[in-house]
Amino acid sequence: MGAIPGRRDFPYSNWGPWLAVLGVLLAIGSAIVLSVPIAIVDNPGQGNDLSSTALALAQLAQEASFLLVPFAIVASKGATLVEGIRRLGLQRFRALSGLKWAGAAIGLYLVFVIAYVAVIGEPEQEDFSDELGGLPVQILLIAIAAPICEEFCFRGMLFAGLRERLPFWAAALISGAIFGALHVTTGISVVPPLIAFGFLLALVYERTGSIVPCILLHMLNNSVALLAQ
Repeated sequence: MGAIPGRRDFPYSNWGPWLAVLGVLLAIGSAIVLSVPIAIVDNPGQGNDLSSTALALAQLAQEASFLLVPFAIVASKGATLVEGIRRLGLQRFRALSGLKWAGAAIGLYLVFVIAYVAVIGEPEQEDFSDELGGLPVQILLIAIAAPICEEFCFRGMLFAGLRERLPFWAAALISGAIFGALHVTTGISVVPPLIAFGFLLALVYERTGSIVPCILLHMLNNSVALLAQ
């Protein structure tokens, strides 16, 4: 492959919309396949509930799938590891631009959440963090691993692939909708705010040319949610 494209050539992807969507499906399927042996081997001791160790390993398997599948997609298009990292959005960005767009995203998200709570009511999300084990494990899986892996998957791979053929608003809305829908198991009322959050993360990626601000925003969001629970 040629040199890494410049920021003006955003998106950096070359795998297209269909392979991007297929990548998400493969990531979900891989997470399920990896989780089944964990559930089989686990011996919770009481009822049918899995132990905290098994749940933590299953969560780790999910995040690993969200990270490894995007790299498999870029490798399938001939990219080296270093080039794949950059094509998935791990690029330098201007600090002032990152702060500006991150601040705008936070502000817009807060406005959306306030309006959503006023009209629909406060989202009810299942708290599963305590089931993963102690606080260090929760921080590692929820506040660190999940933002990194999910941004590579949903912004770096999915949004960018969609963006090759679609205008920004369509690619951001579709990728945000998929991102939000995959969290339905934690509570259906939390899906619309997460769709909005995914849309805004795509906006930050588009405007800064890097998924780093997206990862940091995602970490902030998950950390606040973890502390609130």
